[in-house]
Amino acid sequence: MQKAIRLAEQVMQTNQGGPFGAIIVRNNKIISQGFNRVTSTNDPTAHAEIVAIRAACRKIKDFNLSKAALFTSCEPCPMCLAAIYWAKLSKVYYACTRKDAAQIDFADDHIYHELARPIGRRKIKFKQLLRPAGLEIFKKWQKKADKIPY
Repeated sequence: MQKAIRLAEQVMQTNQGGPFGAIIVRNNKIISQGFNRVTSTNDPTAHAEIVAIRAACRKIKDFNLSKAALFTSCEPCPMCLAAIYWAKLSKVYYACTRKDAAQIDFADDHIYHELARPIGRRKIKFKQLLRPAGLEIFKKWQKKADKIPY
């Protein structure tokens, strides 16, 4: 956790992004690290956890991190939380909470509240289109013999 917090401070001091750092550990060894690169790469998805997950998966050549743990300087935002579940990380340790992040003007808590709202009551408007065409692709996937499930 100390390394994740140090990364958060480094990125903040060098103006590469927000004050967030993350480390992924497997078998008591650090396999990747990431820090927030949103502003330095103009990529709103370049959160510390996402950067660390991408690096870990490249390193072990697998999208399944079920035998690894994440140490992050702040409770993950909804995007990072979803990525943690998709990567199947076994455990998450965090320092600051999303309420702490809200106190310094990060929108994590606001997004959690938006996700809890019915889709028709969210600030960003959603409209479904061409569901039958989309379902055809799903049917083909379901029947695909050589698919790699995840």
